[in-house]
Amino acid sequence: MSRTVRDILRSKGGQIFSIDADATVFEALEVLARENVGALMVMKDDRLVGMLSERDYARKVILKGLSSPKTPVREIMTEAVCYARPEHTVEECMALITEKRCRHLPVFDGDQLVGLISIGDLVKASIAEKEFIINQLENYIKAG
Repeated sequence: MSRTVRDILRSKGGQIFSIDADATVFEALEVLARENVGALMVMKDDRLVGMLSERDYARKVILKGLSSPKTPVREIMTEAVCYARPEHTVEECMALITEKRCRHLPVFDGDQLVGLISIGDLVKASIAEKEFIINQLENYIKAG
């Protein structure tokens, strides 16, 4: 049985770190550093409007010479956000992340944002699943 996003969220929790679209990039960087995360959900009136990642910062602020204390998050966030559902499998999410070249997937259950998973979460889950299968096979071989 393939692990799902729901399984990952159960083990890691559904904590979501977010920032308002009108906050400054500097404020977003403070949250990223304080929470030790690589991406924030960008919200406007309790609605997801984008995502801000360290990659957005590096490519859209530093390289363009913008000022972090003056630039609003909405100007550099990624608006087209790929997402997952709790029933999606680890393999489906790995394929999506690979195809879309993203590192984080917000998780929606219906219209509700319930979590965020990263490529690291998916790799960890995939390895754990493969280790479980290997152990099962080894036990089967030893018993036979």
